[in-house]
Amino acid sequence: MKKIQGFVEHQIFGVCTRLGEKLGIATSSIRLSFIYASFFTFGSPILLYIALAFVMNIRKHLRRFNAAWYY
Repeated sequence: MKKIQGFVEHQIFGVCTRLGEKLGIATSSIRLSFIYASFFTFGSPILLYIALAFVMNIRKHLRRFNAAWYY
């Protein structure tokens, strides 16, 4: 089960994991909140999720670029 969970986290940007680490909340609680909010608001949190994934991806690339720049 852990192998499948690790694969899914890697493929789905790790947004919930990152939020859980930053806020000190269990990742499963954040995932459930996104799922419930998506059902109640007809999918609008999906836009928030995609925006967070985009920002995280850009920040990762900027960190790599800055690290390579200093060496």
